[in-house]
Amino acid sequence: MTTLPLVLAAYLIGSLSFAVIVSKLMRLPDPRSFGSGNPGATNVLRTGRKSAAALTLLGDALKGWVAVAGAQTLGADQTTVLLVALAVFIGHLFPIFFRFQGGKGVATALGVLIGLNPWLGLACLATWLAMAKLFRISSLSALTTAVLAPVYATLLVGWGNTAIAVLALALLLVYRHKSNLINLVNGEEGRIGRPS
Repeated sequence: MTTLPLVLAAYLIGSLSFAVIVSKLMRLPDPRSFGSGNPGATNVLRTGRKSAAALTLLGDALKGWVAVAGAQTLGADQTTVLLVALAVFIGHLFPIFFRFQGGKGVATALGVLIGLNPWLGLACLATWLAMAKLFRISSLSALTTAVLAPVYATLLVGWGNTAIAVLALALLLVYRHKSNLINLVNGEEGRIGRPS
């Protein structure tokens, strides 16, 4: 397969918003209509349905992994795999199926990173969990992990195309958290599991 079909397929996979899909299937409010308005697992958790939040998290992470692992299985070269990784992530942020109003990308980024390098993914997951345990603030955990992800990538595989792609992914994730950054500075950011 050529690069363009794989990248397009990855974008479409990324455009599947599991927060919206799971909420509809479980007859929950649209996650874009309450709380932070973000279609992601943390906002779905505000409904009190932990199972819905877990399914959202799993679905969003799996689509990132499936896109990258699928491209690798089909024998795509490294450049194509990295483009696929970015495409599925961008699909989550700006989904064509949901008027380009997507999530902030934390779970999908994790799936992508595990697909690119399992040790990289595990290092990022450990960082997120440690920060979440300490501070109970999802956005702070995500931002800290985003800052460290390119560092981990460089340490694991060296500075090159993979680390550059991880840096691009991290910058996009930070951009999507710009409102959270303002709230953090003002001491107004919500905590995990608490309604906002």
